[in-house]
Amino acid sequence: MSVILDVQGLSVAVGSGKGGSKIVDDVTFEVRAGETLAVMGESGAGKSMLALALLGLLPRAIRVTGGSAVWNARDLLRLSPEAMRRIRGAEIGIVFQDPMTSMHPTMSVDAQVAEALQAHRPNLTRAEALLQVEERMEQLGVPRARVRHPSYPFEWSGGMRQRALIAMAIAHAPALLIADEPTTALDATTQAQVLEILRGLQKETGTSILLITHDASVVAEMADRVVVQRQGRVVETGTVDEVLKRPRHPYTASLVAAQTAPAAGVPAQSSTAEVLRVERLRVDYRVGSPSNTHSRTIRAVDDVSLALAAGQSLAIVGESGCGKSTLARSLVGLETPSAGRILIDGIDLVRASSVELHSARRRIQIVFQNPYASLNPRRDIAGTIAQPLHIHGEFARSGGVGRVAELLGQVGLPPDYGRRYPHELSGGERQRVAIARALALDPAILILDEPTSALDVPARTGILKLLLALQKQRGLAFILMAHDLQMVRGVAHFLAVMHLGRIVETGPTAELFENPGNPYTQALFGLSGRMP
Repeated sequence: MSVILDVQGLSVAVGSGKGGSKIVDDVTFEVRAGETLAVMGESGAGKSMLALALLGLLPRAIRVTGGSAVWNARDLLRLSPEAMRRIRGAEIGIVFQDPMTSMHPTMSVDAQVAEALQAHRPNLTRAEALLQVEERMEQLGVPRARVRHPSYPFEWSGGMRQRALIAMAIAHAPALLIADEPTTALDATTQAQVLEILRGLQKETGTSILLITHDASVVAEMADRVVVQRQGRVVETGTVDEVLKRPRHPYTASLVAAQTAPAAGVPAQSSTAEVLRVERLRVDYRVGSPSNTHSRTIRAVDDVSLALAAGQSLAIVGESGCGKSTLARSLVGLETPSAGRILIDGIDLVRASSVELHSARRRIQIVFQNPYASLNPRRDIAGTIAQPLHIHGEFARSGGVGRVAELLGQVGLPPDYGRRYPHELSGGERQRVAIARALALDPAILILDEPTSALDVPARTGILKLLLALQKQRGLAFILMAHDLQMVRGVAHFLAVMHLGRIVETGPTAELFENPGNPYTQALFGLSGRMP
């Protein structure tokens, strides 16, 4: 196969001065026509910066300090901004990692895809572009009705948003598609669908794919060859079989082993005392104006009942859009249920007064999925952790600055991290801060909404070990919303399977994995079995 992209000695640095601090260091590889080349490594390895450098999208403080990237006899690293704009999108497309933050929140999805089409085809009318959007989105598995009625990114599930990003990236049938962690935060079902879309695209058009990931199972399923990157440098290259089955470098071996290692054992329950009861909970959304003939009600959570004891872990699993996050938000008062009861210490949060709700909320806290989006970028870490204490009037009484330092220590961070801001921390460190904030009021219950889905394996393992240690020390009860069934199997006492807003099966985790009774559960467990 002919080489379409030849990268030699690429180096990227942050900061001023000679050389700066290198985050991509002397990287060399080539992408061949029609193949999938995976760049694999943990968070902070420089994988995303490598992709951004190739397309001239590096932040201002970060710059290319050496090397070349030859594409069709042109060095991408030395093109003018105008010349790069002609290539970006038309010849090389990119699918970013987080579809929510990479899409415009106040611009409808169809308009964003149409804009990508018109960017390199100025003679294409708006009506013609929207028609092509409709056709392309249907090819990617998005129902035509969703495109015909303009909607916004926050109204779509993660899998649907990822399809929209793919539609923008392939609008002009590029010869190379850069896919930066395209399935990181997706459930097994949606991940399989997205990967199938990418394979179908490659088969139909011959597009080459540069796949950036930390997931060895995705590499095993998608890639022809692999480049392993660590701390900015390439430590190993080879075919998929060579790298995943016969790794030569110790780092590669540890990376693959971490993906197949069993999760930490489930701790023993410290109590049988009930701390939470949910009875026949229902959450409805009204979509569209009530005066609009197309207005309809969507039932996101439908007749859900569950109970939780102190020190117990209940995992709620299901694919994207099944209602897990809506249920999580309802339990902490961020969504208003349409019916049912949520009982904590005898108080029904659905019907509680504002005083009762304020008191009960300290007993139940939440850790959100995306640690970057859930932290205020303008507030330092100490201020973030102290905020719940201020809201409940306990900052001075709890020890103030000393209490913040104590909480940082409990989640494995040094006290001086209190002076930092979210953008100065890694994904795993940010999630530790979110956990510290949730622990500030000594809750009895933690709602964990996909707390590790956006993290690489080492960071994910660290967070899980931390949570299990905290549960053992404090007798915390967990409700874990997750799609990672391997992780769930190792940390949850009980399992509930959610599908289209309803709990379709529940029971002790080990028993349910051994003998799932519901056809949906069986299908879900089958899709989760992809490993290298």
